[in-house]
Amino acid sequence: MLGGVTQTIEPATRDEGAEAPGARAPRPTRFRVHRAWIVAAVAFVTIIGGAAFNALPGLLIDPLHEEFDWSRGQIGLAVSIDMALYGLSAPFAAALMDRFGIRRVVVAALTAVAAGALASVWMTAAWQLMIYWGLLVGLGTGAMAMSFSATVTNRWFVARRGLVTGILTAAGASGQLVFLPLCAWIVDRHGWRPASVTVAVAALVVVPFVWLLLRDHPADVGLAPYGGTYAEKPAPARGAARRTLRVLFDAARTGPFWLLAGSFAICGASTNGLIRTHFVPSAHDHHMPITAAASLLAVIGIFDIIGTVFSGWLTDRFDARRLLAVYYALRGISLLFLPMLLQPTVEPPMVFFIVFYGLDWVATVPPTLALCREQYGDDSAIVFGWVLASHQVGAALVAFLGGVARDHFGSYDVVWYTAGALCATAALMALLIHRGGSEEPAPAGEGLTR
Repeated sequence: MLGGVTQTIEPATRDEGAEAPGARAPRPTRFRVHRAWIVAAVAFVTIIGGAAFNALPGLLIDPLHEEFDWSRGQIGLAVSIDMALYGLSAPFAAALMDRFGIRRVVVAALTAVAAGALASVWMTAAWQLMIYWGLLVGLGTGAMAMSFSATVTNRWFVARRGLVTGILTAAGASGQLVFLPLCAWIVDRHGWRPASVTVAVAALVVVPFVWLLLRDHPADVGLAPYGGTYAEKPAPARGAARRTLRVLFDAARTGPFWLLAGSFAICGASTNGLIRTHFVPSAHDHHMPITAAASLLAVIGIFDIIGTVFSGWLTDRFDARRLLAVYYALRGISLLFLPMLLQPTVEPPMVFFIVFYGLDWVATVPPTLALCREQYGDDSAIVFGWVLASHQVGAALVAFLGGVARDHFGSYDVVWYTAGALCATAALMALLIHRGGSEEPAPAGEGLTR
């Protein structure tokens, strides 16, 4: 099997050249895609649908400020609640998937995202923004966070795990690529409410695909995971919350957990918390049209896909610690130059920044997940959920503090410089992670199905 395709060849039953009169022609070679790739494709689409909301906050800060006279700090607080719950619910979602199955958890999550996005259309007070955007959307998107990708990858793949992790991580960027320009156009022409309805519809459209095509475990369809050997489906794990907390307490007694969590918190601060939330209003401060700024974020999404998939390929072949150190160092350097690049028009240096930042955006995920697997084995999906929680806590702090800094200083410059310095710290933390137990990258040629 090469590249995810199973080849089935019928054995010859006669000597070559001894074809009997009237004998049937040999049956053609048959090719079949391993079911794991179908599951990965459904997960990819699911993450796109769930991530549609992530395109909104940066676009709506100014419209909500103008309509309701809410401060940017208040709006940033709602976004920070969303991001924090996104992260804090992720490890519990991984355990719930072990208990109730992937399909049920993901369908419930998509429904919560749609409900929060729709309810926000009728809000009139800032506390409602906290409930709809913060609570409902945060819990829903958290259940479809990267721990969902980790669960799918761990169950369905043995070979190509790094590549699949990169592809599923890139799904969030694909959602940004699809929905950012669309939502920016809707906000500009029709206001923010139709954009919120669009996000809700996107989440609901994905539900039938999840229910009909997603499967919880390879044994459900009588297969081995891609590149592995057949194993019976384990019994549902009871005590999901207790197990999630136990894994946290066990991991928290190890040094690598804190280094992974700390560096990933800085990753979240410098991506979701900073660029995704505050780039558009910051560019607008420099008189760049909102549609142009949103289009630049969409371009980040294009190169995010390329960079993340390539990072997954690199993770299968090189030391994940060194990859992380390089990613964080280069990201920090680029942020130091950003205040000089913001202008009313899009100039070539800004395009270069956007392309580079896109390549580096979540390239950190495949090596971080690989290090979790290496250090924590069967509990790695839940550990990664907690590491992701730190990512979102970092994002939440900067989403809130970035708005406060803008209200206080009148610009975002101090935020860009601080984030650049933090990225240098993350690079050093990555190099301090010691080598753990076990996992070696699967050889590139592996991948035979049962």
